[in-house]
Amino acid sequence: MDHSTRSSSSSATRVVDVLLPVALDQAYSYRVPRGVELAPGDVVCVPLGAREVIGVVWADNPNPDPRLHNRLKDVDSKLEVPRFREELRRLVDWVANYTLSPRGQVLRMTLRMGEHLGPERVRLGVRLVGPKPQRMTPARARLIEILSDGLLHGKSDAIKEAGCSAGVVDGLVDEGTLAVEPMARALAAPEPDPDFAQPDFSPEQTTAADSLRALAAGGAFKVALLDGVTGSGKTEVYFEAVAEIVRRGEQTLILMPEIALTGQFLDRFAQRFGVRPLEWHSELTPRTRARNWAAIAAGEAQVVVGARSALFLPYAKLGLIIVDEEHDQAYKQDEGAHYHARDMAVVRASIAKIPIILASATPSVESEVNARKGRYQRVALPSRFGGQHMPQIEAIDLRREGPMRGRYIAPRLAEQIGIAIERREQALLFLNRRGYAPLTLCRACGHRFACTICDAWLVDHRFRQRLVCHHCGFSMPRPRLCPHCNAEESLVAVGPGVERLQEEAQALFPDARTMVLSSDLVTSIESMRSELTEIAEGRVDIIIGTQLVAKGHNFPRLNLVGVVDADLGLGNGDPRAAERTYQLLNQVIGRAGRDQGYGIGYLQTHQPEHPVMKALVACDREAFYESEIDARERTGYPPFGRLASLIVSAGDRPTAEGFARKLVAMSPPDERIKVLGPAEAPLAVIKGRYRFRILVKSARGVDLSTYLRQWLASGPKTTGNLNLEVDVDPQSFL
Repeated sequence: MDHSTRSSSSSATRVVDVLLPVALDQAYSYRVPRGVELAPGDVVCVPLGAREVIGVVWADNPNPDPRLHNRLKDVDSKLEVPRFREELRRLVDWVANYTLSPRGQVLRMTLRMGEHLGPERVRLGVRLVGPKPQRMTPARARLIEILSDGLLHGKSDAIKEAGCSAGVVDGLVDEGTLAVEPMARALAAPEPDPDFAQPDFSPEQTTAADSLRALAAGGAFKVALLDGVTGSGKTEVYFEAVAEIVRRGEQTLILMPEIALTGQFLDRFAQRFGVRPLEWHSELTPRTRARNWAAIAAGEAQVVVGARSALFLPYAKLGLIIVDEEHDQAYKQDEGAHYHARDMAVVRASIAKIPIILASATPSVESEVNARKGRYQRVALPSRFGGQHMPQIEAIDLRREGPMRGRYIAPRLAEQIGIAIERREQALLFLNRRGYAPLTLCRACGHRFACTICDAWLVDHRFRQRLVCHHCGFSMPRPRLCPHCNAEESLVAVGPGVERLQEEAQALFPDARTMVLSSDLVTSIESMRSELTEIAEGRVDIIIGTQLVAKGHNFPRLNLVGVVDADLGLGNGDPRAAERTYQLLNQVIGRAGRDQGYGIGYLQTHQPEHPVMKALVACDREAFYESEIDARERTGYPPFGRLASLIVSAGDRPTAEGFARKLVAMSPPDERIKVLGPAEAPLAVIKGRYRFRILVKSARGVDLSTYLRQWLASGPKTTGNLNLEVDVDPQSFL
């Protein structure tokens, strides 16, 4: 039936506003069919143009425009899923308002399932029940061999394992060789047992655990900063708060920056609670995501461990949020709705009136200031568990004792690696640069290989035999001839990446077992977890890694860390550069000496006198924070002021620059706000688009989101290939 012609008495018709997961801010009005009961938060299926879309009833519309009555369409159906609670709907509105994102775009993060929402579909399996068919093919033979155990196998799993088509299965079913049967539904997630294993805590840990247990039992909004050095047992301590929430029959969300790297965490959780928590991340299969989403919404999943997107799930009775490694840059979402998961987690806890724990060995400057001002409760773990010492840190001044030309590991560091291997200990070489080399050029003519659509050099990846742009993904085979002068075998790699570092380590220590840990080499979560297990079990002597290795791993035999280029993050004009460098190097060196022996870290640097290097070598964290907080306060940078970044991009430079200048000229005057720019962005071209950046800086108490909204509403409008991207509280300045 045509929705627009359905008859109904206008006086008796109820109308509701439904928010849809599309990049629009407004809700759409729909009529409620007779006999259907709907309330705000109900998940419904509605027509949108020629398609059916899942949305959420946002509000009643008591005064619909009578002129539009006959044009309104009916709600098609109400889905049998739990209603979205008011606190989640308020979070969607809050995040959209703060980040200047369309509400529908934020809602999309809560409805990740699309067509998989609703009752779980019955999964079909196949079983071998009859004789072999008269006509046998290789595909049929492979399938029958897989099913020869007589057990019920998932139909799609059997097809994938046999490498055949669905038609092969259907043909064998028709001939009576196979039978199709419904498979049993997956069991609900087992409940964690808060008394499964009682921890053996030090007095320091006991005091911290008591504080967090009391925080969880209080059941009110409060922020605690769990501030513990690397190896102090922060995870085991905050597990006690989780145990308290489990006893109360409520749910806990544990956010982690890199869910792919949580294999050890999941094992530690199972050791404490007897079962693993529910996972939420992008690599789950659609079926598993749908099942987990339903379990979370129904309150059946008591503990959820997830990446930043897990923050927007429809928890039935959320009682506690934990943000592990709260300082980590990965919590910032830079596509779609630009939000910081740590900050939005605090907002969700505030709306839901529940406690939240932020955990870190190197807190963000924002969290450190909040703790110093008493806004956050600081729970401190100042020493390592089991009496282990913090690593000693030494600087290697590359101006005086650098490696020979063409090498990147200084002699003193190489000597210490050799000693570590002799002791059957592990060494870690850290370089936050993927690939083999950051630049490839022609020795004959000087031609440098640049991305064809970005303002960036192509990175040599020897493992893949390709030159790759890390900004847009463009890649090309490594050529034999220079495309500029046709010289043969003239291409040279300039500078080191982790692949080149492995080559050098293998030349220095030919009998050592080496492994590279880098995001571009990760094929799946399971492969990464397998590699981390190899390292933890001592089957690798030298680990060469990017920032992946800095994120909370425990390698029992690792006692030596060498940072190959400690200055790498300091020279890019980023106001957060010092903070990020300190946190990253502190975290990576903190991998050493956590279990046995003494840890030592070496910083290869051209700037040993830099405040970050001096603070690291002196193990003087307070000196670093004092210096950084003072600098931020003097310059009015966060958390003592606020920032927003506006990136204007277009297919040509004059269009982008012209629009940016016109936009700045129309900014409303406000003495509390400075509009800086426009200036060409440090990465001036990405994916063929020319980029200009405007930085908006305000005092801390200014409602910057409202200012930006009013400015953009009255300013010039983007047309054609122009694009304007707004990032409130930016973390990247490229």
